[in-house]
Amino acid sequence: MRFRHPDGTTVHLAYCTNVHPAETLDGVLAQLRDHCEPVRLRLGRDRLGIGLWLAKDAAHTLINDPSALRTLRAELKHRRLEVVTLNGFPYEGFGSGEVKYRVYKPDWADPERLQYTADLARLLTELLPDDVAEGSISTLPLAWRTSFDHSSAVVAKRALSSLAEFLDTMERFTGRSIRIGLEPEPGCIVETTADAIGPLSEVGHDRIGVCVDTCHLATSFEIPATAFGALQAADIRIVKAQLSAALHVEEPHLPEARRALAAFDEPRFLHQTRVRTETGIRGVDDVGEALRLGGLPVNAPWRTHFHMPLHAVSTGPLTSTRPALRDCLAHLVGGPVARTHHLEVETYTWQALPPELRPRGRAQLADGIAAELALARDLLTDLGLKELP
Repeated sequence: MRFRHPDGTTVHLAYCTNVHPAETLDGVLAQLRDHCEPVRLRLGRDRLGIGLWLAKDAAHTLINDPSALRTLRAELKHRRLEVVTLNGFPYEGFGSGEVKYRVYKPDWADPERLQYTADLARLLTELLPDDVAEGSISTLPLAWRTSFDHSSAVVAKRALSSLAEFLDTMERFTGRSIRIGLEPEPGCIVETTADAIGPLSEVGHDRIGVCVDTCHLATSFEIPATAFGALQAADIRIVKAQLSAALHVEEPHLPEARRALAAFDEPRFLHQTRVRTETGIRGVDDVGEALRLGGLPVNAPWRTHFHMPLHAVSTGPLTSTRPALRDCLAHLVGGPVARTHHLEVETYTWQALPPELRPRGRAQLADGIAAELALARDLLTDLGLKELP
Protein backbone atom coordinates (compact mmCIF):
# COMPACT_ATOMS: atom_id res chain seq x y z
CA MET A 1 0.00 0.00 0.00
CA ARG A 2 1.28 3.41 -0.94
CA PHE A 3 0.50 6.81 0.52
CA ARG A 4 1.34 10.34 -0.53
CA HIS A 5 2.82 12.35 2.31
CA PRO A 6 2.08 16.11 2.46
CA ASP A 7 5.77 16.68 1.64
CA GLY A 8 5.16 15.01 -1.74
CA THR A 9 7.05 11.78 -1.03
CA THR A 10 5.65 8.25 -1.09
CA VAL A 11 5.28 6.27 2.12
CA HIS A 12 5.03 2.48 1.73
CA LEU A 13 2.99 0.28 4.08
CA ALA A 14 3.56 -3.49 4.06
CA TYR A 15 3.05 -6.47 6.31
CA CYS A 16 5.85 -8.84 7.26
CA THR A 17 5.69 -12.43 6.06
CA ASN A 18 7.53 -13.85 9.06
CA VAL A 19 4.05 -14.45 10.50
CA HIS A 20 3.89 -17.53 8.22
CA PRO A 21 7.58 -18.43 7.98
CA ALA A 22 9.10 -20.67 5.35
CA GLU A 23 12.69 -21.90 5.10
CA THR A 24 12.76 -22.65 1.35
CA LEU A 25 11.86 -20.88 -1.86
CA ASP A 26 8.96 -23.26 -2.42
CA GLY A 27 7.65 -22.26 0.98
CA VAL A 28 7.95 -18.57 0.12
CA LEU A 29 6.03 -19.09 -3.13
CA ALA A 30 3.32 -20.90 -1.16
CA GLN A 31 3.12 -17.93 1.24
CA LEU A 32 2.41 -15.58 -1.63
CA ARG A 33 -0.38 -17.82 -2.90
CA ASP A 34 -1.95 -18.95 0.36
CA HIS A 35 -1.59 -15.85 2.53
CA CYS A 36 -0.41 -12.65 0.85
CA GLU A 37 -2.76 -12.64 -2.13
CA PRO A 38 -5.82 -13.41 0.04
CA VAL A 39 -4.94 -10.44 2.28
CA ARG A 40 -4.70 -8.20 -0.78
CA LEU A 41 -8.09 -9.38 -2.01
CA ARG A 42 -9.70 -8.76 1.37
CA LEU A 43 -8.45 -5.17 1.27
CA GLY A 44 -9.67 -4.72 -2.28
CA ARG A 45 -6.25 -3.52 -3.41
CA ASP A 46 -4.77 -3.76 -6.90
CA ARG A 47 -1.38 -4.20 -5.23
CA LEU A 48 -0.17 -4.93 -1.73
CA GLY A 49 3.20 -4.33 -0.11
CA ILE A 50 4.82 -7.20 1.76
CA GLY A 51 7.96 -7.23 3.87
CA LEU A 52 9.55 -10.52 2.88
CA TRP A 53 11.41 -12.70 5.33
CA LEU A 54 13.83 -14.87 3.36
CA ALA A 55 15.49 -17.51 5.52
CA LYS A 56 19.12 -18.46 4.89
CA ASP A 57 18.29 -21.41 2.62
CA ALA A 58 15.74 -19.47 0.56
CA ALA A 59 18.16 -16.56 0.14
CA HIS A 60 20.96 -18.96 -0.87
CA THR A 61 18.76 -20.50 -3.57
CA LEU A 62 17.80 -17.11 -4.98
CA ILE A 63 21.38 -15.84 -5.01
CA ASN A 64 22.77 -18.90 -6.79
CA ASP A 65 19.95 -19.69 -9.21
CA PRO A 66 18.90 -16.87 -11.59
CA SER A 67 15.89 -18.90 -12.70
CA ALA A 68 14.67 -19.12 -9.10
CA LEU A 69 14.88 -15.35 -8.77
CA ARG A 70 12.96 -14.94 -12.02
CA THR A 71 10.31 -17.29 -10.65
CA LEU A 72 9.94 -15.23 -7.48
CA ARG A 73 9.71 -11.98 -9.44
CA ALA A 74 7.08 -13.47 -11.74
CA GLU A 75 5.04 -14.78 -8.83
CA LEU A 76 5.10 -11.40 -7.08
CA LYS A 77 3.87 -9.76 -10.27
CA HIS A 78 1.20 -12.42 -10.80
CA ARG A 79 -0.11 -12.04 -7.24
CA ARG A 80 0.11 -8.22 -7.49
CA LEU A 81 2.49 -7.95 -4.57
CA GLU A 82 5.41 -5.57 -4.20
CA VAL A 83 8.52 -5.61 -2.04
CA VAL A 84 10.44 -2.53 -0.87
CA THR A 85 11.65 -3.94 2.46
CA LEU A 86 13.00 -7.21 3.83
CA ASN A 87 13.11 -8.50 7.40
CA GLY A 88 16.71 -9.65 7.85
CA PHE A 89 16.57 -10.20 11.63
CA PRO A 90 15.78 -13.95 11.86
CA TYR A 91 18.36 -16.08 10.04
CA GLU A 92 16.64 -19.45 10.06
CA GLY A 93 14.27 -21.56 12.12
CA PHE A 94 11.74 -18.82 12.89
CA GLY A 95 8.94 -21.36 12.51
CA SER A 96 10.50 -23.79 14.98
CA GLY A 97 8.65 -24.93 18.06
CA GLU A 98 11.13 -23.04 20.24
CA VAL A 99 12.88 -19.93 18.91
CA LYS A 100 13.71 -17.95 22.07
CA TYR A 101 17.41 -16.97 22.17
CA ARG A 102 18.19 -18.72 18.88
CA VAL A 103 16.81 -15.76 16.92
CA TYR A 104 19.88 -13.69 17.89
CA LYS A 105 22.31 -16.00 16.08
CA PRO A 106 24.41 -15.45 14.09
CA ASP A 107 25.21 -12.02 15.51
CA TRP A 108 27.15 -9.20 13.88
CA ALA A 109 30.48 -10.60 15.13
CA ASP A 110 29.89 -13.67 12.96
CA PRO A 111 30.78 -13.38 9.25
CA GLU A 112 27.63 -15.35 8.42
CA ARG A 113 25.53 -12.35 9.44
CA LEU A 114 27.39 -10.05 7.07
CA GLN A 115 27.17 -12.53 4.19
CA TYR A 116 23.44 -13.13 4.75
CA THR A 117 22.65 -9.41 4.90
CA ALA A 118 24.72 -8.62 1.81
CA ASP A 119 22.87 -11.40 -0.04
CA LEU A 120 19.54 -9.91 1.01
CA ALA A 121 20.64 -6.50 -0.25
CA ARG A 122 21.58 -7.98 -3.63
CA LEU A 123 18.21 -9.71 -3.85
CA LEU A 124 16.29 -6.59 -2.87
CA THR A 125 17.80 -4.64 -5.77
CA GLU A 126 16.20 -7.27 -8.04
CA LEU A 127 12.85 -7.35 -6.23
CA LEU A 128 12.14 -3.61 -5.96
CA PRO A 129 9.30 -2.38 -8.19
CA ASP A 130 10.46 -0.71 -11.39
CA ASP A 131 9.38 2.72 -10.14
CA VAL A 132 11.09 2.43 -6.71
CA ALA A 133 14.80 3.10 -6.26
CA GLU A 134 15.18 2.69 -2.48
CA GLY A 135 14.86 -0.41 -0.32
CA SER A 136 15.37 -1.21 3.35
CA ILE A 137 16.38 -4.20 5.44
CA SER A 138 15.91 -4.54 9.19
CA THR A 139 18.51 -6.53 11.10
CA LEU A 140 19.68 -7.81 14.47
CA PRO A 141 20.69 -5.03 16.94
CA LEU A 142 24.29 -6.32 16.99
CA ALA A 143 23.76 -9.23 19.40
CA TRP A 144 22.09 -10.55 22.52
CA ARG A 145 23.81 -8.85 25.45
CA THR A 146 25.41 -11.90 27.11
CA SER A 147 27.55 -13.03 24.18
CA PHE A 148 29.11 -9.76 23.08
CA ASP A 149 32.37 -8.29 24.39
CA HIS A 150 34.71 -5.53 23.24
CA SER A 151 36.39 -7.67 20.62
CA SER A 152 32.98 -8.64 19.27
CA ALA A 153 32.06 -4.97 19.04
CA VAL A 154 35.18 -4.23 17.02
CA VAL A 155 34.38 -7.05 14.58
CA ALA A 156 30.76 -5.90 14.28
CA LYS A 157 31.78 -2.32 13.54
CA ARG A 158 34.12 -3.56 10.83
CA ALA A 159 31.37 -5.73 9.36
CA LEU A 160 28.85 -2.88 9.24
CA SER A 161 31.39 -0.54 7.69
CA SER A 162 32.20 -3.16 5.07
CA LEU A 163 28.49 -3.62 4.36
CA ALA A 164 28.01 0.14 3.92
CA GLU A 165 30.83 0.25 1.37
CA PHE A 166 29.32 -2.72 -0.45
CA LEU A 167 25.93 -0.96 -0.61
CA ASP A 168 27.59 2.15 -2.02
CA THR A 169 29.24 0.10 -4.74
CA MET A 170 26.06 -1.79 -5.48
CA GLU A 171 24.11 1.43 -6.00
CA ARG A 172 26.68 2.63 -8.53
CA PHE A 173 26.11 -0.53 -10.56
CA THR A 174 22.35 -1.01 -10.10
CA GLY A 175 20.95 2.46 -9.47
CA ARG A 176 19.17 0.99 -6.42
CA SER A 177 19.84 2.36 -2.93
CA ILE A 178 19.56 -0.15 -0.06
CA ARG A 179 19.80 0.83 3.61
CA ILE A 180 20.09 -1.33 6.73
CA GLY A 181 18.36 -0.62 10.04
CA LEU A 182 19.49 -2.06 13.37
CA GLU A 183 16.31 -2.96 15.24
CA PRO A 184 16.63 -2.13 18.96
CA GLU A 185 15.13 -4.86 21.13
CA PRO A 186 14.98 -5.37 24.91
CA GLY A 187 17.82 -7.55 26.14
CA CYS A 188 20.11 -6.89 23.19
CA ILE A 189 23.31 -4.85 23.01
CA VAL A 190 21.24 -2.18 21.29
CA GLU A 191 18.21 -2.33 23.55
CA THR A 192 16.83 1.16 22.87
CA THR A 193 17.16 3.86 20.23
CA ALA A 194 19.51 5.67 22.61
CA ASP A 195 21.75 2.59 22.68
CA ALA A 196 21.97 2.71 18.88
CA ILE A 197 23.52 6.17 18.74
CA GLY A 198 27.01 5.21 19.93
CA PRO A 199 27.63 2.19 17.66
CA LEU A 200 26.05 3.84 14.61
CA SER A 201 27.98 7.06 15.14
CA GLU A 202 31.17 4.98 15.14
CA VAL A 203 30.19 3.37 11.84
CA GLY A 204 29.41 6.87 10.59
CA HIS A 205 27.62 5.99 7.35
CA ASP A 206 24.05 6.86 6.44
CA ARG A 207 23.60 3.44 4.81
CA ILE A 208 23.31 2.01 8.31
CA GLY A 209 20.58 3.42 10.54
CA VAL A 210 17.75 2.31 12.82
CA CYS A 211 14.62 0.26 12.34
CA VAL A 212 12.10 1.43 14.93
CA ASP A 213 9.89 -1.40 16.21
CA THR A 214 7.04 0.30 18.06
CA CYS A 215 6.43 -2.73 20.30
CA HIS A 216 10.07 -2.78 21.40
CA LEU A 217 10.10 0.97 21.91
CA ALA A 218 6.98 0.82 24.07
CA THR A 219 8.22 -2.19 26.05
CA SER A 220 11.27 -0.14 27.03
CA PHE A 221 9.03 2.82 27.97
CA GLU A 222 10.76 5.07 25.44
CA ILE A 223 9.09 8.38 24.62
CA PRO A 224 8.82 8.73 20.83
CA ALA A 225 9.48 12.48 20.68
CA THR A 226 12.62 12.10 22.79
CA ALA A 227 13.84 8.98 21.01
CA PHE A 228 13.40 10.30 17.49
CA GLY A 229 14.70 13.73 18.39
CA ALA A 230 17.93 12.20 19.71
CA LEU A 231 18.38 10.16 16.53
CA GLN A 232 17.86 13.26 14.42
CA ALA A 233 20.34 15.26 16.51
CA ALA A 234 22.91 12.48 16.01
CA ASP A 235 22.18 12.47 12.24
CA ILE A 236 21.08 8.82 12.34
CA ARG A 237 18.48 7.83 9.78
CA ILE A 238 15.28 5.94 10.62
CA VAL A 239 15.47 3.40 7.82
CA LYS A 240 12.09 1.81 8.47
CA ALA A 241 9.51 1.35 11.21
CA GLN A 242 7.76 -1.84 12.22
CA LEU A 243 4.24 -1.19 13.45
CA SER A 244 3.47 -3.39 16.42
CA ALA A 245 1.96 -3.24 19.90
CA ALA A 246 3.12 -4.72 23.20
CA LEU A 247 1.11 -6.04 26.14
CA HIS A 248 0.49 -3.51 28.92
CA VAL A 249 -0.42 -4.56 32.47
CA GLU A 250 -1.56 -1.53 34.41
CA GLU A 251 -1.91 -3.29 37.79
CA PRO A 252 0.40 -6.31 37.92
CA HIS A 253 -0.26 -6.75 41.65
CA LEU A 254 -3.79 -7.97 40.94
CA PRO A 255 -4.18 -11.77 40.83
CA GLU A 256 -6.52 -11.54 37.85
CA ALA A 257 -3.95 -9.50 35.92
CA ARG A 258 -1.24 -12.06 36.59
CA ARG A 259 -3.53 -14.93 35.58
CA ALA A 260 -4.36 -13.15 32.32
CA LEU A 261 -0.70 -12.47 31.60
CA ALA A 262 0.24 -16.08 32.36
CA ALA A 263 -1.79 -17.15 29.32
CA PHE A 264 0.85 -15.39 27.17
CA ASP A 265 3.75 -17.33 28.71
CA GLU A 266 4.38 -19.70 25.80
CA PRO A 267 7.38 -21.79 24.72
CA ARG A 268 8.14 -20.44 21.25
CA PHE A 269 9.24 -16.81 21.49
CA LEU A 270 11.03 -14.70 24.08
CA HIS A 271 8.75 -12.18 25.81
CA GLN A 272 10.98 -9.70 27.62
CA THR A 273 9.09 -7.83 30.35
CA ARG A 274 9.91 -4.39 31.74
CA VAL A 275 8.79 -2.05 34.50
CA ARG A 276 9.70 1.60 35.01
CA THR A 277 10.77 2.33 38.58
CA GLU A 278 12.04 5.42 40.36
CA THR A 279 15.59 4.23 39.75
CA GLY A 280 15.13 3.33 36.08
CA ILE A 281 13.90 0.48 33.91
CA ARG A 282 14.04 -3.01 35.38
CA GLY A 283 13.41 -6.15 33.38
CA VAL A 284 13.60 -9.88 32.92
CA ASP A 285 14.18 -11.94 29.80
CA ASP A 286 10.82 -13.71 29.68
CA VAL A 287 7.34 -13.20 31.02
CA GLY A 288 7.45 -16.37 33.12
CA GLU A 289 10.31 -14.88 35.14
CA ALA A 290 8.26 -11.74 35.75
CA LEU A 291 5.33 -13.77 37.04
CA ARG A 292 7.40 -15.66 39.59
CA LEU A 293 7.31 -14.18 43.07
CA GLY A 294 9.83 -11.36 43.24
CA GLY A 295 10.54 -11.40 39.52
CA LEU A 296 9.63 -7.73 39.09
CA PRO A 297 8.18 -5.00 41.29
CA VAL A 298 4.38 -5.00 41.11
CA ASN A 299 3.72 -1.40 42.17
CA ALA A 300 4.03 0.01 38.64
CA PRO A 301 2.77 -1.06 35.19
CA TRP A 302 4.49 -3.84 33.27
CA ARG A 303 5.03 -4.08 29.54
CA THR A 304 5.72 -7.35 27.77
CA HIS A 305 7.32 -7.93 24.37
CA PHE A 306 4.44 -9.83 22.82
CA HIS A 307 3.36 -8.49 19.44
CA MET A 308 -0.40 -8.07 19.80
CA PRO A 309 -2.69 -7.70 16.77
CA LEU A 310 -2.94 -3.96 16.15
CA HIS A 311 -6.72 -3.96 16.01
CA ALA A 312 -7.20 -6.17 19.10
CA VAL A 313 -9.85 -4.90 21.48
CA SER A 314 -8.59 -4.69 25.05
CA THR A 315 -10.59 -6.68 27.57
CA GLY A 316 -10.04 -7.41 31.23
CA PRO A 317 -6.86 -6.39 33.03
CA LEU A 318 -4.60 -6.43 29.94
CA THR A 319 -4.35 -3.74 27.29
CA SER A 320 -1.94 -3.04 24.45
CA THR A 321 0.42 -0.17 23.72
CA ARG A 322 -1.55 0.93 20.64
CA PRO A 323 -1.55 4.53 21.96
CA ALA A 324 2.26 4.42 21.78
CA LEU A 325 2.00 3.18 18.18
CA ARG A 326 -0.23 6.12 17.34
CA ASP A 327 2.22 8.50 19.00
CA CYS A 328 5.13 6.97 17.07
CA LEU A 329 3.35 7.38 13.75
CA ALA A 330 2.53 11.00 14.55
CA HIS A 331 6.23 11.73 15.01
CA LEU A 332 7.40 9.53 12.13
CA VAL A 333 5.06 10.67 9.37
CA GLY A 334 2.66 13.17 10.95
CA GLY A 335 4.92 16.21 10.62
CA PRO A 336 5.74 18.38 7.62
CA VAL A 337 8.46 15.93 6.50
CA ALA A 338 8.32 12.12 6.64
CA ARG A 339 11.10 10.76 8.87
CA THR A 340 10.82 7.34 7.22
CA HIS A 341 9.16 6.02 4.08
CA HIS A 342 8.93 2.32 4.89
CA LEU A 343 6.34 1.06 7.39
CA GLU A 344 5.78 -2.63 8.09
CA VAL A 345 3.09 -4.26 10.22
CA GLU A 346 4.91 -7.04 12.08
CA THR A 347 2.61 -9.18 14.21
CA TYR A 348 4.39 -12.53 13.95
CA THR A 349 2.80 -13.98 17.10
CA TRP A 350 -0.68 -14.89 15.82
CA GLN A 351 -0.14 -18.61 16.42
CA ALA A 352 1.50 -17.95 19.81
CA LEU A 353 -1.59 -16.20 21.18
CA PRO A 354 -3.65 -17.96 23.86
CA PRO A 355 -5.77 -20.65 22.12
CA GLU A 356 -9.02 -18.71 22.34
CA LEU A 357 -7.45 -15.73 20.51
CA ARG A 358 -5.66 -17.65 17.74
CA PRO A 359 -7.01 -17.62 14.19
CA ARG A 360 -8.58 -20.92 13.15
CA GLY A 361 -7.16 -21.56 9.73
CA ARG A 362 -5.85 -19.46 6.87
CA ALA A 363 -9.05 -17.51 6.29
CA GLN A 364 -9.19 -16.14 9.83
CA LEU A 365 -5.49 -15.29 9.73
CA ALA A 366 -5.96 -13.37 6.48
CA ASP A 367 -8.94 -11.58 8.02
CA GLY A 368 -6.80 -10.56 10.98
CA ILE A 369 -3.86 -9.32 8.94
CA ALA A 370 -6.20 -7.36 6.66
CA ALA A 371 -7.80 -5.78 9.73
CA GLU A 372 -4.37 -4.73 11.03
CA LEU A 373 -3.48 -3.13 7.71
CA ALA A 374 -6.83 -1.37 7.59
CA LEU A 375 -6.22 0.09 11.03
CA ALA A 376 -2.72 1.21 10.03
CA ARG A 377 -4.16 2.76 6.86
CA ASP A 378 -6.71 4.70 8.91
CA LEU A 379 -4.03 5.96 11.28
CA LEU A 380 -2.01 7.23 8.31
CA THR A 381 -4.91 8.95 6.58
CA ASP A 382 -5.88 10.56 9.91
CA LEU A 383 -2.39 12.10 9.89
CA GLY A 384 -3.00 13.65 6.48
CA LEU A 385 -1.44 11.05 4.21
CA LYS A 386 -3.40 10.21 1.06
CA GLU A 387 -3.86 6.60 0.04
CA LEU A 388 -2.71 5.93 -3.51
CA PRO A 389 -4.18 3.35 -5.94
